[in-house]
Amino acid sequence: MTAALTAFESNLERLATHQVFGKVAAVQGLLVEVAGVQNNLSIGDRCNIVSRDGRIVPCEVVGFREGRALAMPFGPLEGIGLGCRAEIADAAPAVYPSDKWLGRVIDAMGRPIDDEGPLVDGTVAYPIKAPPPPAHQRKRVGGKLDLGIRAINLFTTCCQGQRMGIFAGSGVGKSTVLSMMARYTNADVTVVGLVGERGREAREFIEDDLGPEGLARSVVIVATSDEPPLMRRQAAYVTLSVAEYFRDQGKNVLCLMDSVTRFSMAQREISLSAGEPPAAKGYTPTVFAELPKLLERAGPGRKKSGNITGLFTVLVEGDDHNEPISDAVRGILDGHIVLDRAIAERGRYPALNILRSISRTMPGCNEDDQNALIARARKIISTYEDMAELIRLGAYRKGSNAEVDEAIYYFPRIEAILRQLKTDKTDLATCYKLLAEALAPATPMPPMEAAAAKPAPPARR
Repeated sequence: MTAALTAFESNLERLATHQVFGKVAAVQGLLVEVAGVQNNLSIGDRCNIVSRDGRIVPCEVVGFREGRALAMPFGPLEGIGLGCRAEIADAAPAVYPSDKWLGRVIDAMGRPIDDEGPLVDGTVAYPIKAPPPPAHQRKRVGGKLDLGIRAINLFTTCCQGQRMGIFAGSGVGKSTVLSMMARYTNADVTVVGLVGERGREAREFIEDDLGPEGLARSVVIVATSDEPPLMRRQAAYVTLSVAEYFRDQGKNVLCLMDSVTRFSMAQREISLSAGEPPAAKGYTPTVFAELPKLLERAGPGRKKSGNITGLFTVLVEGDDHNEPISDAVRGILDGHIVLDRAIAERGRYPALNILRSISRTMPGCNEDDQNALIARARKIISTYEDMAELIRLGAYRKGSNAEVDEAIYYFPRIEAILRQLKTDKTDLATCYKLLAEALAPATPMPPMEAAAAKPAPPARR
């Protein structure tokens, strides 16, 4: 009863004491021009337009032109015409997360979309757009975070509060990797943001990939590709706001977002509609200004608070890892995981390219023997990849080079460790044990087998 009264009082405090409104003066493409209240609005403010059929369409101010406010809607514009009422929203856009949100699926406005009843809101407002903690007040990254995936645990070890990018083209397995992390991580809470996701795949990800076990300790925020760009962009902001709530509860949060590229595309649509000129590949300067503001919100928290470990996928256009968004995100984050289409095509999943992936917290988070083990495995993989074509063509003769012979022997063993089903979980300690066993010195051949393998001397004539 006390909790209900507290929530009721909180809702009362959010009610506006007065209302200011203007009128729709023009509609051009995705923009609505609002006249009469331009002096009461600023960039980022919200207003609600009442359509002719009584529907409320929330909008955000994205610019000004000729004394009018330019607003972009969060919903369809059907039914909105000249003279429609535009009411200014008093409260700053925010969400009210609580522990009751675990196991729920919500949209970019913080509304439930899983048919499980209304959400139980918390009492503290978390702004949609919030600044990251000051750099000098943040903790350093914590100890290792177990993600349950052998290739990532071993070769791109992730620490608590670290931010990593997962770079891949379409159909290479980004969503599957994220679902494995959400199910198998030892983090306290997982917050998943599906930004611009295909509508068909959203439910499949939640029910099949994430599953009941992963969903029970997760909050999922969904904005599908058919929704307006403001909804897709806001889904990314809400994902970080929810993660910040659990971080402030002292919990170790794993924040998964798929994908930063679709967030950037949504921001590009908004900026171009407002008249901002494009810079690189159609992306406007605002896109590159918003990326660090979003990504820096993840990371270590202040003292006595938890951490947000961020894993952000980047959809690489045309498998070009140097395209503008990939290049910008790679420079902001603390490491990158590259999923290679060529590896996926030969049937090894997760298709992690070991040589092109790096974690900037390694080798500092490992013990000396672990670093030596990883360095040896990397050298074997590098040596094998350098000679791969000659080996496949049969042009290399065994015994020509000792290092290549060693790589030919050990590479299949390492590949067997990297290959992992999405239903298979491996903890950190087991990962190092498996790799050490795979790289153990080759067992010498028994005398009888060695004699049999020795070539016979040439016959005398």
